[in-house]
Amino acid sequence: EAMTLGDRIVIMRDGYIQQIGTPQEVFNNPRNLFVAGFIGTPQMNFFKDAKLVLKGGEYYVEVLGQSFKLGEAQQKALKANGVPEGEIIAGVRPVHIKLAENGIPATVEVSEMMGSELHLHVITENGEKMIARTPTIRMSNEQRGSLKSGAKVYLTFTGKTMHFFDPETEENLLY
Repeated sequence: EAMTLGDRIVIMRDGYIQQIGTPQEVFNNPRNLFVAGFIGTPQMNFFKDAKLVLKGGEYYVEVLGQSFKLGEAQQKALKANGVPEGEIIAGVRPVHIKLAENGIPATVEVSEMMGSELHLHVITENGEKMIARTPTIRMSNEQRGSLKSGAKVYLTFTGKTMHFFDPETEENLLY
């Protein structure tokens, strides 16, 4: 993610500072839902029907009918913050969503060619809209051409690339 901005940026909302950091820090570790949605193109995908669950002392996120085990750093942060099980807002950046053989079934609504990548605007079976940024460098023309409006695709991502927000305060649960 190349960002050609200053050394440090300040994200403000209604006259209040939301976060200060390098563009990369703010992109990787957004403090809250507003910052997460503000930085990055296309915008982060947000899932409001996600759940954080503990199984055998490990955190998982249940979203879009799938269960994702979280990474080590996330496990530590959530435990350190004493985050309980429950409803959350999960966020996944379009660049972290991959096409897969199986995964979350979706239908392409719009496929935008953006130089060396496709921006796939999809809708899942339960009506959730998502955007995936897919590099085209390893795709055949046939593959690229097949990813058009109406195409059925399967999408996947990992727990490690997800962000978690408190539905009430909208604060990032990892910080």
